[in-house]
Amino acid sequence: MSVIHSMTGYATRRVDAEERVSFTMSLKSVNHRFFDLQLRLPQGCDVLESQLRRVLKEQIHRGHVEFSLTLEKQTRTGLYFNDEQIAAYIATFRECAERHNLQSEPDLNEVLRMPGMMTSTQNNSRDEAALLEAPVMEELAELIVSFNAVRADEGAALVAELRASMSRLDAAAVEVAELREGVRAANYERLRARIAELTEGLGVSEDRLLSEAALIADRSDVEEELVRLRTHVASLLAMLDEGGPVGKRLDFLLQELNREANTLLSKTSGATAQNGLRITELGLQMKVEIERAREQIQNLE
Repeated sequence: MSVIHSMTGYATRRVDAEERVSFTMSLKSVNHRFFDLQLRLPQGCDVLESQLRRVLKEQIHRGHVEFSLTLEKQTRTGLYFNDEQIAAYIATFRECAERHNLQSEPDLNEVLRMPGMMTSTQNNSRDEAALLEAPVMEELAELIVSFNAVRADEGAALVAELRASMSRLDAAAVEVAELREGVRAANYERLRARIAELTEGLGVSEDRLLSEAALIADRSDVEEELVRLRTHVASLLAMLDEGGPVGKRLDFLLQELNREANTLLSKTSGATAQNGLRITELGLQMKVEIERAREQIQNLE
């Protein structure tokens, strides 16, 4: 049996990797109809991004998922030049001087005072991204294990609630099945008497009266709905036993259960015969259990 996961989960992991790079990565998810992944990564992590998307899509089947990677510190300190920005400024300065026929060179002191030209940490996002790839992918597996453990715990609680709902739903269906014979017999006699009263003196045969009364009574019978409802309950429990990403299939099955409950209620609405009101009450209880189960299923992967 595969584990059934909730779509709600959270996990975080802090890692010291290499001398000058430490990072924290976190993974969280909430309900969503499909798999929707959002990544928050430092600049220059294009290769890492594609790897993360592939692995996370393989491990998580549904939900709005957010993965974030944050650089926490760089332990090597000092003063560093932003070589690319300085070179770009000097080249632009010389191009402008040549264009206007000026004999001038940029003042290095002035250049280095400009924002971003010098930093207290080495600013090389590409190097940092390259250093991050291996440790992030190594630690990702452990992060996913922690993440799935949280989702599995919540999933187990949801499954327990679903099983309890299905048990109450099946018990209601069993009681309706026990009561329906009395309701059908009462409806039969009531309709037979009413037809006989309306057709008094018209010479309608007793067989014809019985046939019409039986036809009308059969139209209000709920045996087929009960059989289908209990079959759907058994199918739902079998899916829970099977495990895995069953949320979408369970949601479809709940729609079928709701349809059968609605039909049962429409056939028994206004019933005043023996046991009729109790069947209507049980039908409403079924609707409550189905709605409760639907709320639980919305949280399953």
